Amino acid sequence: MVDPLTTDARDKSVPPGNMLKAKAARMQTFDSDGVAIAYMDKAPIAEARDTVPVILVHGFASNVSTNWVMPGWIDTLTGAGYRVIALDNRGHGFSEKLHDPSSYGGPVMAEDVRRLIEHLELEQAHVMGYSMGARICAFMALKYPAKVRSAVFAGLGINMVRGMAGTGPIANALEAPSLEDVVNPTARTFRAFAEQTKSDLKALAACIRSSRDPISRDDVGRISCPVMVAVGSEDVIGGSAVELAKLIPTAEAFVIPSRDHMKAVGDKDYKAAVLKFLEKYA
Repeated sequence: MVDPLTTDARDKSVPPGNMLKAKAARMQTFDSDGVAIAYMDKAPIAEARDTVPVILVHGFASNVSTNWVMPGWIDTLTGAGYRVIALDNRGHGFSEKLHDPSSYGGPVMAEDVRRLIEHLELEQAHVMGYSMGARICAFMALKYPAKVRSAVFAGLGINMVRGMAGTGPIANALEAPSLEDVVNPTARTFRAFAEQTKSDLKALAACIRSSRDPISRDDVGRISCPVMVAVGSEDVIGGSAVELAKLIPTAEAFVIPSRDHMKAVGDKDYKAAVLKFLEKYA
């Protein structure tokens, strides 16, 4: 699922090439069962208030910089006293690009998060994912409940249990010779965003063609950690935050006012709600 930022959230004074170089300098890598995964590890800039860090998992076709740095999430969380770790999902950003669909899927990508926690020798982490990242975090919370202190599922509400339709046209758009060859308006949006983030188009096509492992209503009902579901009030891609939260006994919903899927990422009300949520479970 695409997670473009609003244009006013970007720093236009920084040339794209310089921004990528700056990001690369801040990233580290680790081996996740033979796949090189890039991640950022930022210490709190305020007095540390919690020994449990926050791990951020971005959405489809995005990356650490686009989903978390430019919208101000890294500064917000480190400024509130949290250690923040954010990874580029496999096939994205500075992580290894794989062109086999079997190398992707929610459970597979959740293992990257689990291995990152173990690589950093952490006992637990708060996890927050946006869109596809929320789905990854849900698989993480289901399989490794002892490692997840709390979870924020953002940009993905009730459609988490309904699945994502129409992935074929998006994959075809990513594999098209150029953006001009893409007619489907939704698929064209994905292709344009992937080009904007300088993504490996073949890797993204493989990712979206991967097995869409289902998360049933019964599955999410077994999630035991505290959960916040945060979705824009106008987000038809993610679906209702309230409906998904009703399925999770430990969940609360936050509806991000007047935001759709594309504009919710850096919303100030969303940030304030997450800080309040984390404070309860620090």
